[in-house]
Amino acid sequence: VQLQASGGGLVQAGGSLRLSCAASGRAFSSYAMGWFRQAPGKEREFVASIGTSGGSTYYADSVRGRFTVSRGNAKNTVNLQMDSLKPEDTAVYYCAADTLTRTVVAGTPDFWGQGTKVTVSS
Repeated sequence: VQLQASGGGLVQAGGSLRLSCAASGRAFSSYAMGWFRQAPGKEREFVASIGTSGGSTYYADSVRGRFTVSRGNAKNTVNLQMDSLKPEDTAVYYCAADTLTRTVVAGTPDFWGQGTKVTVSS
């Protein structure tokens, strides 16, 4: 599966952004999807994941309650709605896919998209 993330940009603290990830290839609904981010000088970290049917979601503690992950299997897309953004959310955000949710949450999914940059100004 090939992944293409979009929607990044510059936003003020307290604002919102919606990231999207479009997947190409077959059997999108068979993949658990995830979002990760990497801030300058830091390691990549898990942000959120969603199961194949969209019924199970997981979030990093740092974003729970502010970010919402969703998917549209008919359109082969996964989204990350980011609200109440903080400067510490500034990072390059990546979408990822794997057949197993636990692999996504563990940070070792098989497929990665290119990143989209999010900058939150204070």
